[in-house]
Amino acid sequence: MPGPDFLDTSILVYAYDVTEAAKQRVAQDLVRRAVAGEFVISTQVLGEFAATLLHKLVPPASAEDVAALLDALGPIRVIAPDGDIVRRAVEAHAKYALHFYDGMIVAAAERAGCERVWSEDLNPGQKYFGVVVANPFQGG
Repeated sequence: MPGPDFLDTSILVYAYDVTEAAKQRVAQDLVRRAVAGEFVISTQVLGEFAATLLHKLVPPASAEDVAALLDALGPIRVIAPDGDIVRRAVEAHAKYALHFYDGMIVAAAERAGCERVWSEDLNPGQKYFGVVVANPFQGG
């Protein structure tokens, strides 16, 4: 049986960013499916999501709103980084020339047994350690 898919930070951000309605609809569907157990994320994704909403959205989200959104995302399985994930991210950097933090995403997805990472930021169709990237905004 195939493993779950992995959601990158951009998917969560688009689910709550009203500036791009088409992307928001797609992202909200993926987040609903994630809450239902079809996807996993990592603590890195949650941290980047919170930081983006608090510091990059215009106007920024309130701390109370971000806390409520994090509570709503609570049912999603979260992969926590450890030394092995950090090491695998370094290996991803060496093998694929990925930025370290993108390597952390790939390493977390690999750890979770994912076959696919949904991301706008990584190269669609590219495989990293057997995990393929799909961009949900390009038809995946």
